[in-house]
Amino acid sequence: MNNAIFHFEYPDNEPINSYAPGTPERASLQAELKRLMSEEQEICPIIGGKAIKTGNTAKVTMPTNRKHVLATYHKVTEKEVQMAIEASQKAHKIWSNMPHTERASIILKIADLIAYRYRDLLNAATMLGQGKSPMQAEIDSACETIDFLRFNANYMSQIYADQPMSSEGVINRLEYRPLEGFVFAITPFNFTAIASNLTMSPVLMGNVTLWKPATTALLSNWFLMKIYKEAGLPDGVVNFLPGSGSLIGKEVFESPDFAGVHFTGSTAVFQRFWNTIGQNIQKYKSYPRIVGETGGKDFIFVHKSANTDEVVTAAIRGAFEYQGQKCSAASRMYVPKSMWADVKEGMGKMLAEIKMGCVTDFTNFHNAVINESSFDNIMGYIKKANESKDADIIFGGNGDKSVGYFVEPTVIECKDPHFITMEEEIFGPVLSVHVYEDEKYEEALELCDSTSPYALTGAIFGIDRVAVNLAVDKLRFAAGNFYINDKPTGAVVGQQPFGGARASGTNDKAGSYMNLIRWTNMRTMKEALVPATDYKYPFLEADK
Repeated sequence: MNNAIFHFEYPDNEPINSYAPGTPERASLQAELKRLMSEEQEICPIIGGKAIKTGNTAKVTMPTNRKHVLATYHKVTEKEVQMAIEASQKAHKIWSNMPHTERASIILKIADLIAYRYRDLLNAATMLGQGKSPMQAEIDSACETIDFLRFNANYMSQIYADQPMSSEGVINRLEYRPLEGFVFAITPFNFTAIASNLTMSPVLMGNVTLWKPATTALLSNWFLMKIYKEAGLPDGVVNFLPGSGSLIGKEVFESPDFAGVHFTGSTAVFQRFWNTIGQNIQKYKSYPRIVGETGGKDFIFVHKSANTDEVVTAAIRGAFEYQGQKCSAASRMYVPKSMWADVKEGMGKMLAEIKMGCVTDFTNFHNAVINESSFDNIMGYIKKANESKDADIIFGGNGDKSVGYFVEPTVIECKDPHFITMEEEIFGPVLSVHVYEDEKYEEALELCDSTSPYALTGAIFGIDRVAVNLAVDKLRFAAGNFYINDKPTGAVVGQQPFGGARASGTNDKAGSYMNLIRWTNMRTMKEALVPATDYKYPFLEADK
């Protein structure tokens, strides 16, 4: 038995490749894109380590080329979900008793496999299947995925090392048990790293999971699952279930073994989950852990002392990188009247340079949105702005889905600060701007705070520190991740733990030990070295 007390050290963040012309990583990624596009994958549920072909199939296509089929996938039925629950409970007996150093060794091997062997594969799959540019794929499917895995090993060490004090004659200790049952991981299309982390952070802490991947992220998620198996993850610890979310959820939430849900997606879906769990609470062996990151209506707020070029760059990158399909993407902006003309001019110059097209052309900054329903939803909001006297489309506003689901970077000036595009989450390349009177800075801050039910990310731009500090105070509860003179996107694991409150989720901060501790079920253990042998206490003695 290995009785060494091993601590996983704090890692460095994974370096980001540039993919600039002439670099070896650019040529290597381009070759992998070409290879993947020449093949069609067959994606199967993996339950108890075995790939299962259900025969109920559908296609995975490219957002930037809707006719190009990347994969055929098999959907699970109720039968396969029940098989997965059974497989998870069988695996729980082995995995929950495996020493934490051994669990972490597998997790760290996954990170190294991605970093050194499968970086191009995951990046290419994310680009083709989820419509990301080389840089957006690199910071997601490579760097952030690796960072989550490596940093979580260190956070696990921190958690397990946190022990209570002992007193004379007593030894006290905490045992960090996994949850009793399985964790249901429901993952989104927009970040391969989130898909990995929602599944693997509970797994690191000794839990087993049922993983429902987003259909529009199946290609990269399928390769992730294969990497987990290659790294030696025991069969049944993660069960991969492509298919209908409603079908899978119905079976999962009825199971007595349901122990928790780890979710990123829409607020409405998360609230339905919460309601269903509450209605079924008497069925479960324990009170399930409910962890979710949901919607956002993220803002950039500009003070008159701000640097115009910095504001413009943050707006373009924050709103239009990955077509605005980040939970943290800038969706509304408040600009003082004295600066608006310059900000507007600067945005116009940058947007005139931006190219839009397929991910395989590395000169394109802007690519397609994820699918037709997203395209139609975004264009519906643009149509409302076109038809309203309270809003003017000043840049963009056009869309074309004949080849791929392309929506131009769109900027809407909203005279009404409560116009629909200022308040509702759009999840696309649409930035709504409200221009406020310079002298009404504090009132505009209050407007920003009260406009949206969400509280995920936000940014303040300004050189005047008194004004910036006022914004920090006034917008204290308006964002779980707050940025000063920077865009409201791009949280880095180990540097900016991520999550929001209000309607944006439970704020359990992915990328920190705070998330991992949600997947533990602690047992306090007290050992008396010399136990008492008489019931009498001194106070029972009679007065003399």
